[in-house]
Amino acid sequence: MKNIALVADAYPPLHSSAAVQLWDLSLEFSNQGYRLTVLLPDAQLTKSWTIEMIEGIQICRLKSLPTKNMGYVRRTFNEFLGPFLIRHHYYRSPLAHQRWDGIVWYSPTIFFGPFINCLKKKSNCRSYLILRDIFPQWAVDLGLLKKRLPYLFLKWIEMYQYGIADVIGVQSQANLPYFEKMVLKQDQRIEVLHNWLGPSENIGCDINLASTTLANRKILVYAGNMGAAQATMVFLDLAQSLNNRKDIGLVLVGRGSDFQLLKQEASCRGLTNTLFFDEIPSAQIPGLYAQCHIGLVALDGRHKTHNIPGKFLSYMQAGLPVLAKVNPGNDLLGIVAGFQVGYVTDENSIVHLKMLAESLLDDLDRVGLMSFESNCQKLMNQLFLPDGAVKQILAGLDNYVGGPITCKPLSRP
Repeated sequence: MKNIALVADAYPPLHSSAAVQLWDLSLEFSNQGYRLTVLLPDAQLTKSWTIEMIEGIQICRLKSLPTKNMGYVRRTFNEFLGPFLIRHHYYRSPLAHQRWDGIVWYSPTIFFGPFINCLKKKSNCRSYLILRDIFPQWAVDLGLLKKRLPYLFLKWIEMYQYGIADVIGVQSQANLPYFEKMVLKQDQRIEVLHNWLGPSENIGCDINLASTTLANRKILVYAGNMGAAQATMVFLDLAQSLNNRKDIGLVLVGRGSDFQLLKQEASCRGLTNTLFFDEIPSAQIPGLYAQCHIGLVALDGRHKTHNIPGKFLSYMQAGLPVLAKVNPGNDLLGIVAGFQVGYVTDENSIVHLKMLAESLLDDLDRVGLMSFESNCQKLMNQLFLPDGAVKQILAGLDNYVGGPITCKPLSRP
């Protein structure tokens, strides 16, 4: 049995889509016979480290600095110091002399590079970077960051991270051109590693829509982060355009920098068809979706890099057709249309988005939800299962883990 280290800053008991995905990935590594150790920074620890075993997965939490719910300057400072601090505590843990057969790490954050480099050199092994977020570029695209000194600092951190990865797995075909002009190592690979989501059962949900003012309506749901990257204000514009329809309701569940702002704005607009709920445990998401009819996705149109949000996969798993407003060039434009799992647009028109919403609701009335459920399941099986993700990652680590598989470097995108 081979030893794999997975380094990340999101993991249960967090409820984020990244935490859920990494738990599913961990289980799949274990199912395929690999001994996985997850290394996590933890600002809540009062000692250097803790180690526990959960369902055959070894989880090592290392004392670090807080990086959530604070200003950008302090967060950046803490994230920069983070890898050096967790390296210090790692070498005080029982894993200090562990030799790894492969290192996998998840980005965001972009700051793990020094810690990963240390682990690689000590074990003389290959590494696989799961790149889900091209930062700082997306912050520049959204006008949150100017190309000044802070940007140059973050860009240097980003490039250092890429430089120590043997394989970089981006989540979208549309992200490959981002690497065209970069000077990469001769034997380095850039490839598409799709997002993934493991099976989950409906254990119910604390939210009971039947007891709310939206009972007996067709429900459009969004569950997840509500921040700058998601452009979730478009949901209120959509809700306002549908406010006269007493058969339609919108439900927004989650957290994020824009959550309270959205609630206040909905109240100011007098929206009677929109309800907000705080974040719920990820295990209750299937129970929430079982009460809904359409899943919502929104990505800011200014994005020049691309992603396929984890919530899209959760809708597909639940058999919910999707209504998506995305940035131009996003892979979802082809995926949603090609697999017939809803409607998607990159137009900045609420009139057009409303038309798509009503068309999708008409389709549900005409063909029923089961038709969409079949298409959603077909898409999940073809692209988004953790089994395929683990096999692809192992192929990237194959010189040390997977046997004599030959992995030819990909041509530059």
